[in-house]
Amino acid sequence: MLNLLIVLSMLFGPITPSRAQISVGVALPGVSIGINMPRYPELVLVPNSPVYYAPRANSNFFFYDGLYWVYREDNWYSSDWYNGPWQSVEPMYIPLFVLRVPVRYYRQPPAYFHGWRADAPPRWGNHWGRDWEDRRHGWDRWDRRSVPVAAPLPAYQKKFSGNRYPHEPEQQHAIRSENYRYQPREAVTPRSSPQAPGNSRSEARQRAPSPIQQAPPTEQRPPPAMRPTQADRQDTRRENQAAPAHSQAQGNAGNSRAEQQTVVQPPPPAQQRPPREAQDRGRDNRAEPQDRGRQNDEDESRKNNRR
Repeated sequence: MLNLLIVLSMLFGPITPSRAQISVGVALPGVSIGINMPRYPELVLVPNSPVYYAPRANSNFFFYDGLYWVYREDNWYSSDWYNGPWQSVEPMYIPLFVLRVPVRYYRQPPAYFHGWRADAPPRWGNHWGRDWEDRRHGWDRWDRRSVPVAAPLPAYQKKFSGNRYPHEPEQQHAIRSENYRYQPREAVTPRSSPQAPGNSRSEARQRAPSPIQQAPPTEQRPPPAMRPTQADRQDTRRENQAAPAHSQAQGNAGNSRAEQQTVVQPPPPAQQRPPREAQDRGRDNRAEPQDRGRQNDEDESRKNNRR
């Protein structure tokens, strides 16, 4: 009977606000991280930081640059919506200010956080190794007097809780596009993408790097074996000097051959003139009528004188 009363009190007893926000062991679409947020969580800004944390949640739940972040079982996850679906993100691509959140704001710190300063960031370099430390060199050094302004909270999601929560990525993307205009400062590269392509703002922010402009091709020099030697250059100069004379000789030879092939044609024969005697005869023939008349006149004149 006592056990029955305990079970009934657990089922129908009041639920405190601090426990109402999180339940464990619920599989979510995409990546299952064992966390379920039945309603929009309370978020408080970390002092001197652009990152929010959820003080009433029993998980390491944050909000930064337009995305929700959860650190669970040595893995980081991000989502556009407070209850997922979640995407796993490689440690190499976690935003710097998320890494810089002090240890005291982790509501469920892992065991290896034990002994670390509560007012300092976790010692990620010790945990993830030298390679990570070298590639994210300087991640734990920044000007604490100057930090970027925190992104606005997507408070419109408060209207979507319980059965009203949109689990489909297409629906989430459409609602977010209509209600949240903030443009993130940093891109996030997820480890896995269980959501449909193009339906998550996290995926939309993964812009491929602009193609590197290729430098103009440099002039390719021939290999050493193909480079002209000093002797080859001298021979080339001799050939260039001999080329004009050779060309002139060829030109002269060509002119001579042309002259030999040219046949001298005699001038056209002049019109033959008739012999002088024939000319005289012709002239006599033309003058014959006149001469005959003159002769007759002379003969007549002589006769008259004789008389």
